[in-house]
Amino acid sequence: MIDLQETRADAAILPFTESAPFTMGIELELQLVNRRNYNLATDAVDLWGLIEPRDLKEQIKLEITQGMIELNSKVHTRVDHLCEELKGLRSALVNGAQRLNIDIAGGGVHPFQRWSEQRISPDERFHYLHRKYGYLAKSFTVFGQHIHIGVTSGDDAMYLTHGFARFVPHFIALSAASPFYQGVDTDFDSSRSNVVRAFPMAGTMPVLHRWSQFEAYYENLRRIGVINSIKDFYWDIRPKPEYGTVEIRVCDTPLTIEHAALLGCYAQLLARWLLTERPLTISDDFYLLYQFNRFEASRYGLEGDIGLVDANGAPTEKLPIAVDLLDRLQDLARYTVNEAEEQALQKLRQLAQEKVNDAGWLRRTFRQRGSHNDLMRLASQLWMTSTATPQAG
Repeated sequence: MIDLQETRADAAILPFTESAPFTMGIELELQLVNRRNYNLATDAVDLWGLIEPRDLKEQIKLEITQGMIELNSKVHTRVDHLCEELKGLRSALVNGAQRLNIDIAGGGVHPFQRWSEQRISPDERFHYLHRKYGYLAKSFTVFGQHIHIGVTSGDDAMYLTHGFARFVPHFIALSAASPFYQGVDTDFDSSRSNVVRAFPMAGTMPVLHRWSQFEAYYENLRRIGVINSIKDFYWDIRPKPEYGTVEIRVCDTPLTIEHAALLGCYAQLLARWLLTERPLTISDDFYLLYQFNRFEASRYGLEGDIGLVDANGAPTEKLPIAVDLLDRLQDLARYTVNEAEEQALQKLRQLAQEKVNDAGWLRRTFRQRGSHNDLMRLASQLWMTSTATPQAG
């Protein structure tokens, strides 16, 4: 039996680094595609070596297989500054890709790549994961956006991790960009969500309230060999004590960097509201309808429904995800602090009102072109050159 007795503050097992509250940073896992048939390329190592200026290589990293590259922003307080930095990082990636005759695309899953053809990147941890998880490591060639929000303490991180979980359907539905998988329309807006769920220690964090409780939980799992580090938690939302953040991990990589910045801004506004007002009661039944809500968002996107529960965990009603999202966006308007956030909120409202996401663009484009290859050609052009989300552009 795992002992969750609180640890003494002077004997911290997993120290939590204080961060400036409500700052944000994002990670984008991106697809590298060849220009012959727009299947995944295997050029991540060569691309990383060509990044200029060289100091940007600290923000551009290899991922588990060689058809992927990861882009990491710095820490930001403003969504417009985040977007401008992402444009600069995009330019560095595109310049390197042109020298290799490859393109770069967003999207949560490549529509026709085969997992068995992927190559593990030359990194000790990646090869360890391949040995440990077998085929799952290569099947994890899917592409997500991670959003980090800064908090001042581990206790705040605990509350925010649970608080964000209530809005996971919003993030999945807004970011959904993986309707095709292994050459087939899955009927899901986000098929990537199902791939991620295959890993052990996936799902949600246990209902813990204080950082000391989490430390005890973590140490017991580490002691018996279930985990080695915080990275072994594949939860949808997880604390990152070394960064002083809470990390949202459910989003597909959007087709444009502007869309990615909007998702970061939404997380930032939610965090201000959640940690200022503490509106949610985190009870043992808090996750009662979580799996249903997550499925609805993955399957139907903004056309799905969300089940709500009261403070005692009893189901109360079911609402369209788009309606629930619009209600939250309206309330968050009082937490905007600059014009860029007001504009971001308006764009998010437009997406919710029209019930559109990148999965819809991908399906429409495939119907028009009739080819997954051509779809990926157009998707890569969109990511490398876009100045707006596909829906607003």
